[in-house]
Amino acid sequence: MQSFNSINIGVIGYGYWGPNLVRNFSELPGANVKTVSDFSPELLAKAKARYPAIQITTDCNDIFNDSEIDAVAIATPVSTHFKLALAALKAGKHVMVEKPMTTTSEESIELIAEAKRQKLVLMVDYTFVYTGAVRKMAELVLTNQLGAIYYYDSVRVNLGLFQHDVNVIWDLAVHDLSIMDYVLPEKPYAVSANGISHIPGGTENIAYLTLFFEKNLIAHLHVNWLAPVKIRQTLIGGSQKMIVFDDLVPSEKIKVYDKGIIFNDNDAESIYQKLVGYRTGDMWCPKLDSTEALRTEGLHFLHCIRTGERPISDGEAGLRIVKILEAANQSVKKQGQLVELNLTEVSW
Repeated sequence: MQSFNSINIGVIGYGYWGPNLVRNFSELPGANVKTVSDFSPELLAKAKARYPAIQITTDCNDIFNDSEIDAVAIATPVSTHFKLALAALKAGKHVMVEKPMTTTSEESIELIAEAKRQKLVLMVDYTFVYTGAVRKMAELVLTNQLGAIYYYDSVRVNLGLFQHDVNVIWDLAVHDLSIMDYVLPEKPYAVSANGISHIPGGTENIAYLTLFFEKNLIAHLHVNWLAPVKIRQTLIGGSQKMIVFDDLVPSEKIKVYDKGIIFNDNDAESIYQKLVGYRTGDMWCPKLDSTEALRTEGLHFLHCIRTGERPISDGEAGLRIVKILEAANQSVKKQGQLVELNLTEVSW
């Protein structure tokens, strides 16, 4: 079915994110967008006007039944992800699905199992993981340039866009959770979350998540649809250095600070007599890969299809985040009660 030189892609959903997928896959060497599917004839007409060579359809089954299509990219509402991804896998197509992967961990596990049975690539579209900034943060952590990691703190707020099928945790926090999952060497064992809705009958539009790790590491995420300004900022604190990541600045998105504390624990007289000193050194901005994240991600997807290599944002990564999102929802309903996590990987 699959040509060595060209991988035919079908894209389902041409609303908010779908046009970005079509544009990137159309520009990648070794890829060809063959068909785009959407419920809206108006959106399909726009796709056809911009890409005259593609086929368009309002029935996604046309993509599943096309033997010439090797892979499917899904950019539809979260509630439809499982059904569409499962149908694509059963039809023998590799799958890249938008975040979050599914609405339940049981659905995620079923997709992973089906991909394994079919020997197909299952990849979650965690675009931030493929940015130069996040990959640089992961490199700094992996090479121990920050020392022991003390905390991960992120703020992702703006005014709107209110979602109908998910709350602000599933819409915004999923980005930071995917970054955290990729960058930090440890996985959390529990989560506590609080959130509230200001729209009658609506889902939570403001939420705070705290994740607990072994080795004295803690993470805190603040997400909000009702902020007067847009903020996308992450802090990672280590024993040797600290990172400030501001995704909204055009350049110098990452700043590394040689700052920290010096803890004198040689005095055994009393814990109250131990002294804390402060260390202040240089700040530097590492050079970042400026390649568009979606292009890097698309190339990685094609590479994994050709080689059978496991994607960075694979089904297991998708499952881990869904489990955290589920636990956070449980905690919100219990007014912040701690909910334990089991992020043991599904064996391949």
